[in-house]
This record gives sequence, structure tokens and C-alpha cells, in this order.
Amino acid sequence: MKGKIIMTVTGIILSILVFVQAPLADQAKEKAAVDASKAWLKLVNEGKYAESWNEAAQYFKNAVSREQWKASLEAVRTPLGNVLSRKLKSLQYTKTLPGAPDGEYVVIQYETSFKNKQNAIETITPMLDKDGKWRVSGYYIK
Repeated sequence: MKGKIIMTVTGIILSILVFVQAPLADQAKEKAAVDASKAWLKLVNEGKYAESWNEAAQYFKNAVSREQWKASLEAVRTPLGNVLSRKLKSLQYTKTLPGAPDGEYVVIQYETSFKNKQNAIETITPMLDKDGKWRVSGYYIK
């Protein structure tokens, strides 16, 4: 009986450790993805659109050419003007996204105020690239 109790207690402790460690691992991934998003957004803020393409995930690069990306941001992002403020609104770690291959992603939303658009939501989705680095795989402004 004593052995069963010890095994049960050990099983409970291991379950608790797994339950606690999984969210901590996700939090570390979320932090790394947020850091990557901030570095990438800095390029976009500075109008370095071609460089932002260079720093994007391979998945992103396969979906849109550098010239298409640059033209798209010049048409959509440039008219908004400088960023006045950007505040993290939400983030979610996931392994699946509609229309994208399975992988590791963090969907991040920022509440952003631009010079010419006071209230916007930027959604940026870094993914863990094949080389182990977090890189942006998607970017939308609403």
C-alpha cells in the first residue's frame, strides 16, 4: 500500500511538473517571438521594407517576392506615417494556423497609433524557422 501511495504521489508530482514546464516553455518561445517581432517592426518603421523581407521567414519569402512586399508596404504602410505608440495587446503560441504548414507560431497583436491613423491593430506572426530562429511569417494592419 505504501508503495502505491508513493508511486501515486510521484505520478502527481511529475504531472504537476509537466503541467508547469509546458507553459514556461511556451512563455520562453513567446518572448523570443515578441523580441523577433520588435526587431522586424523596427525595420518596417524605418521604411526598410526590402530589409524586412530579407529578415522574414522562408515561408514568407516563398509567398511574396521582395519587390511585391516592398510595393505593398509602400502602398499600405507608408501613408500611415510614423508610429506614435505601439502596445502589446495579445499573443498566442500555436502549432497550427489556417493555410499555413504545421510548425511553431506566435500570433501577436499590437494596438498601434500612427501619425495618420490613430487606432490600428497590427497582427504579426513570427514562426520558428528551420534554423531555429524566430522570423516573421505574416503581417497585417487593420
